[in-house]
Amino acid sequence: MKTRVIVTLKSGVLDPQGKAVHHALTGLGFGGVNDVRIGKIVELDLADGTDAAALDEMCRKLLANTVIENYRIEQA
Repeated sequence: MKTRVIVTLKSGVLDPQGKAVHHALTGLGFGGVNDVRIGKIVELDLADGTDAAALDEMCRKLLANTVIENYRIEQA
């Protein structure tokens, strides 16, 4: 079962990598960019029957730092 976990910083958490990309885009002449936030995508190939609770636990224990990050699970 193909599954994606999208991890993003919570609003209000500083994103220095996003700021650096924003600054670079502005320097390259892309003036229409208001803000940049950097996240990550984790793609998992899970055994059929892996339950949602186990996947949620994977996210909370390893894939996302729930103090500063949100995550969303997409199953294909």
